[in-house]
Amino acid sequence: MSANPVRLQAITDVEAYVPPAPSFSADETPGEIFGMNVFSKSVMQKRLPKSVFKSVMATIENSEILDPLIADAVASAMKDWALEKGATHYAHVFYPLTGFTAEKHDGFFDPVGDGTALAEFAGKTLVQGEPDASSFPNGGLRNTFEARGYTGWDATSPAYILENPNGNTLCIPTVFISMTGEALDHKTPLLRAQQAMAVHAERVLKLFGHDPAAVVSYVGPEQEYFLIDRHFFVARPDLLNSGRTLFGAKPPKGQEFDDHYFGAIPERVLGFMADTERELFKLGIPAKTRHNEVAPGQFEIAPMFEAANVGADHQQLLMTTFKTVARKHGMECLFHEKPFEGVNGSGKHVNFSLGNATEGNLLLPGDTPHDNAQFLVFCAAVIRAVHQYGGLLRASVASASNDHRLGANEAPPAIISIFLGDQLAGVFEQLAKGPATSSKSRGTLQIGVDTLPVLPTDPGDRNRTSPFAFTGNRFEFRAPGSLQSVAGPMTTINAIMAEALDHIATKLETAIELGTELNTAVQELLTELITDHGSVVFNGNGYSDEWQVEAAERGLPNLRTTLDALPELITESSVQLFERYGIFSESEAHSRYEIGLEHYAQSIMVEALSTLEIGQTSVLPAAVRYQTELATNVSALKAAGVEADLDLLEEVSTAIAALRVGIGALRNALHADHGEDALAEATYAQTSLLPAMAEVRAAADSLEAIVADDLWPLPTYQEMLYIL
Repeated sequence: MSANPVRLQAITDVEAYVPPAPSFSADETPGEIFGMNVFSKSVMQKRLPKSVFKSVMATIENSEILDPLIADAVASAMKDWALEKGATHYAHVFYPLTGFTAEKHDGFFDPVGDGTALAEFAGKTLVQGEPDASSFPNGGLRNTFEARGYTGWDATSPAYILENPNGNTLCIPTVFISMTGEALDHKTPLLRAQQAMAVHAERVLKLFGHDPAAVVSYVGPEQEYFLIDRHFFVARPDLLNSGRTLFGAKPPKGQEFDDHYFGAIPERVLGFMADTERELFKLGIPAKTRHNEVAPGQFEIAPMFEAANVGADHQQLLMTTFKTVARKHGMECLFHEKPFEGVNGSGKHVNFSLGNATEGNLLLPGDTPHDNAQFLVFCAAVIRAVHQYGGLLRASVASASNDHRLGANEAPPAIISIFLGDQLAGVFEQLAKGPATSSKSRGTLQIGVDTLPVLPTDPGDRNRTSPFAFTGNRFEFRAPGSLQSVAGPMTTINAIMAEALDHIATKLETAIELGTELNTAVQELLTELITDHGSVVFNGNGYSDEWQVEAAERGLPNLRTTLDALPELITESSVQLFERYGIFSESEAHSRYEIGLEHYAQSIMVEALSTLEIGQTSVLPAAVRYQTELATNVSALKAAGVEADLDLLEEVSTAIAALRVGIGALRNALHADHGEDALAEATYAQTSLLPAMAEVRAAADSLEAIVADDLWPLPTYQEMLYIL
């Protein structure tokens, strides 16, 4: 039998890898290129009439209504700038409910009568576009024959130039809505939720005597990802089709030694990181931190905080950039939450804060948080919001891919709780009984080496098992998956914060109207909030079995799977929340539920079909070839009068039989009636397809451990994770 050419040739090609030539000069500095491809504030100030510039900035910085009369001036300046940057086309970029970025390109140049072409870009073209609305997920909001949809310019997120060797494109971030005004994207509800939150946050600040600037929610998402050589990627149909390996035996060495985390970054990966960061800098995306993550082949990038809407757009652009640059370096970037079974999956930790130009960060406790009433009110709002709508937060991160990660002792559990740390927990424990009079102070760390400095320590540790943790000046929502847009979680966070801040502002306003002094009203309200909602605060080990029991006793939901979580989108309380603050209509909320079910069922269906194909056409033939080799060898030995060892042949034959049974069961499951509605299909996928796929995988993985290496068809975990 001949060696498998695809897998072994892939290994040879990886070993022969030559890095691409640098695409930038050695003396180039990040400061010189940062934002060079962005239609930024400084660019607008130079190119727009003063009155137009002031009007645009009032919209961007103070959330004032966009003046439609300025569109022509902005469009003309934007066109001239883009043409100077080598752009030939413009694109309204939007974020449909596929979870990916969409764009429709149109040329700047129109022919004129004398045989030449003239660059045109009118204000009405900038403001509104018209892509097909029927070809994107809509959850019943549109019929197939109802195709009209609109994109609308979002002036708060800057336009940018997307470079390509074949021509540059001016990209304009937009919302995407149906002809009847329903949101068909992730951006529109995020903008609505941000606006609702800001209204009530500003009410609270006014009670504290401020004349506040517009309050904004900020996001700093930490993106985890895997890199593998592209030769291995194209030799794995499961990765090509579903983004994760549906087969693969555990390698001899995994992450047991904790040697990859924060280790020296491999030279090839560092080249990729430097290249991506250069492209991100050009697009005005402030990449800050890079390092090895826990699993072999896993890495992380963390940007600086940005306004939530801009940060969400930049996150989508970051993922697109990573994919493009990885291929330039002969690698594939994997954003699936669990591409490799048995090693840590990838998340996208969403760091969240609130702030404005006048008060700064509203979640900054200061050195004595017990005296910082304003901070305590905003912190208590988070506690109320997460306690009231923990199920909705869990639904915001629900997907078939993230189900592989949540609650797997590598990510937070599906139980949504808050970690405050020792300092804040102590303050709120005091508030539950009356006024808080003290805060745990910062300490010092004595290392015991005279030549080393005395190091200050924070007044509380961190807790990586908490889904929603306070980390010094922000909350970190650790449950989002690496593949998803941060717009969904940020929409939910802003929505539930709007309700909590509305509740707090109303309570304080009523108390003050009745003659209660502000400080007294605040103290009474804080005591009430921590008493009513303190059960969501948990500073212990979220991975422990005891926490599962305790959480149930506290009344905290444990929504383990996507199908457990998605109904939270359409509960009476959720729909009332969305409608009250203008984020979703009831039909829009139901559309998200339907789309979630459809995506879950479709994702698992693709995986099941891929499992069947690979099992039948790759794994089974390889195993049978090896079985034939063994049987031929046994026959030859017997003919020569030599006693043959039949144990290995029997082991292989038993595993092949199990594989055949599993393939048959999966084939039958795929051909069975799945039901007619989205819930029935999703339930069938969870209860029938996933178990059938697991049986096929178990048999195949047992064969991988015993079939001759030169016959095994699929690149192994050992090769993909360690040969780079």
